[in-house]
Amino acid sequence: MTEPAHLGKLIAVHGVAPAHLQRAVFIAVLSFMFFLAMIFAFYILQNILYFLLSTAFLIVYLITMFAIIRQRRSAVEVFENGVKYRKQAARWSEIEAIKADGTIEISGNESIVIPSSMSDFSGLMAFLKGRMD
Repeated sequence: MTEPAHLGKLIAVHGVAPAHLQRAVFIAVLSFMFFLAMIFAFYILQNILYFLLSTAFLIVYLITMFAIIRQRRSAVEVFENGVKYRKQAARWSEIEAIKADGTIEISGNESIVIPSSMSDFSGLMAFLKGRMD
């Protein structure tokens, strides 16, 4: 594994596909609406079960928001001399094989796993395989 500074000029950046982010935002909005509804029901009916439900929806909301923020920062960066995903980087000469599921096998029994939620995943895999040939 090498540092990204030695990989040359940046060619392309593939972030998370907007459809995947949209699904996560929908879950966050829905869980927050249920949280507010259960807090209101607890206020009106004074039943502890509504408070427990509201707490559960709040936890789902917070976990979803944390996941959205974390997911937006992940991106595959393609350089002229290699590829980088999160903190893992590899030069073209170090890459032994690129599988269709997004696994990039690197010399030394290491691998980079690119999730299929990346924008234009099939195009990215085709480009990476084309660079290997």
